[in-house]
Amino acid sequence: MTHPVTPYPLDAPISEELLGRAREVIPGGVNSPVRAFRSVGGTPRFMERAQGPWLWDADGRRYVDLVCSWGPMILGHAHPDVLAAVSEAAAQGFSFGTPTAREVALAEEIVARVEPVEQVRLVNSGTEATMSALRLARGFTGRSVVVKFAGCYHGHVDALLAQAGSGVATFALPDSSGVPQSAAGETVVLPYNDVPALEQLFAERGDQVAAVITEAAPGNMGVVPPEPGFTDALRRVTREHGALLISDEVMTGFRCSRAGWYGLEGAPQGGAPDLFTFGKVMGGGFPTAAFGGRADVMALLAPEGPVYQAGTLSGNPVASAAGLATLQACTDQTYHRLDQVSQALAGAVTESFTRHGVPHRIQWAGSMFSVFFREGAVRNYTDAQAQDQERFARFFHAMLRRGVHLPPSCFEAWFVSAAHDDEAVEVAVAAIQESAAEVA
Repeated sequence: MTHPVTPYPLDAPISEELLGRAREVIPGGVNSPVRAFRSVGGTPRFMERAQGPWLWDADGRRYVDLVCSWGPMILGHAHPDVLAAVSEAAAQGFSFGTPTAREVALAEEIVARVEPVEQVRLVNSGTEATMSALRLARGFTGRSVVVKFAGCYHGHVDALLAQAGSGVATFALPDSSGVPQSAAGETVVLPYNDVPALEQLFAERGDQVAAVITEAAPGNMGVVPPEPGFTDALRRVTREHGALLISDEVMTGFRCSRAGWYGLEGAPQGGAPDLFTFGKVMGGGFPTAAFGGRADVMALLAPEGPVYQAGTLSGNPVASAAGLATLQACTDQTYHRLDQVSQALAGAVTESFTRHGVPHRIQWAGSMFSVFFREGAVRNYTDAQAQDQERFARFFHAMLRRGVHLPPSCFEAWFVSAAHDDEAVEVAVAAIQESAAEVA
């Protein structure tokens, strides 16, 4: 189906039927909460297939995909090189429970791209990567307290499902039922981009802190990059007090550049982070992730050291083949195309929103960007929350009806792929122009 001359109908009968069936056997009808459209309302579209920059739902409607599986589909859907690599690997066996050459090649590719990373351990998800990095940091330092920042998401790890309390810094209460207070009780939550709060916390409890973990350039409260000097301060303060610095590049890794956000920002004054976490792009759409960093820290992992971490499907040969083929295809030309597409879309937002008087702010991390429905810079989670969420919901559905699938939350980044061709860009730009007028 081509782009509709008139918008698609509001209802999607087959998706609605599938959602009803799903609710009988899956909590909320979805296997990840944001897919449920709770923040925007309406029925999530059940997708049946994808190719390049396009998605097709169960009702036969075609969409420009600006979710890209929340980042991994940097080359577009069903990229021929990745498809060939996966087909070859699958034909030789799905899983062995033994080491394979493919996982070694994927680890070598990651180490070659991110200079401070000397060794990596492959796992199955970003959550598993951050969970394991925290355990390793606690084992290395012999300390228990972890510092995170409000609005940064590091997977559904018990210790990290916490946000800010009142005051400069508080010991966090769990942000999810089922997480015991003790699990989150050794997590301190600070406001993002707030150096004085960081310094105050370390002045008071620096000898108890095992690690500071931060999204390299946060994308889970919308894109809120670190202000100049903030990453330097993280490195300086952690090094002064013997704590590790963990840079979560599950989202930005290999998407912002060949070396992720680290490749754009470079090493902070005082040296690179001690540990990194990766996911999404490095799997090419398959469930694989990694954590890695300094060799002396990684040496504490079993079987070499006392910090235990394991996974039956870690380094899965099919997932490793997909990830390696994806990274090998992420060339300078790929990143140039990502920049072209994202600039075209963001430019259309700026022009259309300005013309129709819709307050907005666009912020960037490489080709990732977010459209905040507010005026003024967004420095932290409090700023991100102070936007017109209801207007975003109307904009989301206006775009969806015009054949463009945005992330169904105003606290997410827009993702593009190198497969977004001129037709996909034209459809998206036209939808932005018409939707801006509709929500004005």
